[in-house]
Amino acid sequence: MKQSTVRVIIVSWNAKGDLHACLASLPASTAYPERIEIVVVDNASSDGSPDMVRREFPSVDLRETGANLGFSGGNNAALDDNRCDYVFLLNSDATLPKGGLDTLLAWADATPDAGLIGPKVINPDGTLQFSCRRWPTPQAGLFRNVYIGKLFPQNQPAADYLMRDFDHAAPLDVDWLSGCAMLMRRECLEQVGPLDDKTFFMYCEDMDWSLRVHEAGWRVVYAPVISVMHKIGGSSDQVAERMIVEHSRAMVRFWRKHQKFFASRTPRWVSSLVLPWAILRASVRILKRVITGQAFSKRRSSSSE
Repeated sequence: MKQSTVRVIIVSWNAKGDLHACLASLPASTAYPERIEIVVVDNASSDGSPDMVRREFPSVDLRETGANLGFSGGNNAALDDNRCDYVFLLNSDATLPKGGLDTLLAWADATPDAGLIGPKVINPDGTLQFSCRRWPTPQAGLFRNVYIGKLFPQNQPAADYLMRDFDHAAPLDVDWLSGCAMLMRRECLEQVGPLDDKTFFMYCEDMDWSLRVHEAGWRVVYAPVISVMHKIGGSSDQVAERMIVEHSRAMVRFWRKHQKFFASRTPRWVSSLVLPWAILRASVRILKRVITGQAFSKRRSSSSE
């Protein structure tokens, strides 16, 4: 029986330590190394990441962009010439379990109508990360990552968005999957196309991709057949304020790009508040960092040795 092939794409920006752990986890994730292509796209790191890859992982296809192309542009730099049966987008701060890639590919091979597949994702302490979600709503945005959400931690809009009513123990067709670890079938990629790097630098490109997969008639499936460990923020926390702004900008752009899709789900007056709320939300989050003394100070990254 033919073994399906996969291109693992890891975009990295100043994440040397995390990237090393990610790459070190890949050999044990498969019993068939010949079926895997590993591509690291380096977005102009200044921490010696490219040299580390060349020195310690010489079989890896290292592509240096010479500029920070973001998540979308970085992944697209390795999507355009793919000839494998699948592409697997994996964050540099994520690691795979032993045999994990073989298990995930076997499940994908047995589910040919699934175009985009996401494994279970866990935090370093073993707790669940909510890597599959329902479509965002302005109501959920009112409570997510802002102070009011802490006042009402059990609020229903955020709980619905995060799918807290789902035990995450069995495969399920979902609205969208987190880009930290997602597997796409080549036929689906050829039909849907790459990530939208013209609209999204970072954040929401995974939502956009998932929606386009749905519109193309493929299934988007959460498949907890393996657990990927994801640390969160290995690169983005180094420039936290910029990422807060970028996240809000991406949400507005996603909402505008897919206005027709959301028109039947959201009253027009609510949609009109998306932009001002995004600006207010980002401003409050940055102000909080200023007040607490966190703003514009680089956190010690896990990429440093």
